[in-house]
Amino acid sequence: MTETAATIDSALTPVMRDAEAGQRALEDIQELLHRFEVESDLVSREQVAGDESRRALVEQLVLKQQTAALLPKVQGLHVADIAYVLEGLPRHQRELIWPLVPDGLRGEVMLELAEPVREPLIESMTREALLRMAQALDPDDLAALADELPFDVVERVRQGLSVEEREQLRAAMSYPEDSVGARMDFDMITIRDDVTLEVVLRYLRRFDELPDHTDQVFVVDRKERLLGSLPIDQLLINEPETAVADVMRRDLVSLKPLDEAIDAAQAFQRYDLVSAPVIDESGRLIGRLTVSEAVDVIQEESDSDVLAQAGLREEEDLFASVWDSARNRWLWLALNLCTAFFASRVIGAFEGTIEKVVALAALMPIVAGLAGNSGNQTMTLFIRSLALGQMNASNVQRLFQKELAIALLNGLVWGCVAGAFAWWLYSDTSQGFLLGGTMMLAIVLNLLIGALIGIVVPLILEKLGRDPAMGSSVLLTFSTDSMGFFIFLGLATLFF
Repeated sequence: MTETAATIDSALTPVMRDAEAGQRALEDIQELLHRFEVESDLVSREQVAGDESRRALVEQLVLKQQTAALLPKVQGLHVADIAYVLEGLPRHQRELIWPLVPDGLRGEVMLELAEPVREPLIESMTREALLRMAQALDPDDLAALADELPFDVVERVRQGLSVEEREQLRAAMSYPEDSVGARMDFDMITIRDDVTLEVVLRYLRRFDELPDHTDQVFVVDRKERLLGSLPIDQLLINEPETAVADVMRRDLVSLKPLDEAIDAAQAFQRYDLVSAPVIDESGRLIGRLTVSEAVDVIQEESDSDVLAQAGLREEEDLFASVWDSARNRWLWLALNLCTAFFASRVIGAFEGTIEKVVALAALMPIVAGLAGNSGNQTMTLFIRSLALGQMNASNVQRLFQKELAIALLNGLVWGCVAGAFAWWLYSDTSQGFLLGGTMMLAIVLNLLIGALIGIVVPLILEKLGRDPAMGSSVLLTFSTDSMGFFIFLGLATLFF
């Protein structure tokens, strides 16, 4: 094969990406950075007597070599993989990688980063660098970062936009953060219903590239009111002379800018959507929501629920300072401390019973732990149902009864198992049978309480307009521990 042919063949070979690219890049960069730290440490220890300029030159050469080695590792990555690498590195190493990210990609990388990682990087950039980054963003993407960028930078970028882009930026910034309007994309294609498919094809060929996730073009009237959509597959399989009005879809799912973003994302999941139009109150098409935004919303909601259920106040940078990370965890740890003291006082109230039957102290954690696990299953199911909008006033009573019945059945089954085990364990004492019976009854009652808490806490938080997952596991643990100890020791006091 000639050199020219080899070059052409190489140019035609597709660039393939895989799901492990980010992970491999992170490992390679971590290995390089570790090696660089060793090299830098050796250079800093080297003493060149009477020649400080030579030492500075050596340090400069080492830095250039390190940059040259890192550059191809970073610049060949997808923006999502760059964000993944940055989030996986400590702060001082991020400062080495960030300058290597091309200016044209920095804004897109910023959008992929978690907020705790993004803020320090923005603070480290100069006004000129921030301005270049912001100017490369579309109005809807700029709106997503506007609150974190300096006001003068946003204003300078706004002044350089066209009238239409300024209006798009103003609109995107006017909607609540968790609404469809704040997430919608203005880059879309519209056509009229009185043209043929051939006209549409000629129109589309004028574009250098179609907007991302273009599975349909939207059909509007002369006042930009949405009439329907023309799926790309219908455009390709029908005759060119066919009128758009004859093949367009009129039953498409549409969204309003003030709709909750999580509700819209669930609609994407339910109907397998790739894009959906966003219309105002008069039916005028103002934007669209894409599947990539829907996936981001679902991921953010999932992360938020996990953090809230664990009692974390906000998303946390994995490599944040010890002080910042500790403060983020204080609120629910303080509450947990109070509930633990309360549970200890419950035990303290039955010291006399425990002194008489020492085995109670060994069996107490089983009662509390089993109910906590069962209650957590109920609570997780209810939180998920509330998030998906599947629970409402018409079915909550039936679900309530079902979960209590499940708790009662599980309590009887596993209470008998635990009671029989306790009886066997202490069968050599006169109290073995009573211990087994007490434990069985306590487990049944505490599982019912765990189910009750698992249902009531998310519902109350939802009614108060709070996240149903917020601190729920802490409240559940407090209830099942305190009530488990109280029921078990109270029954033991009664029976013994």
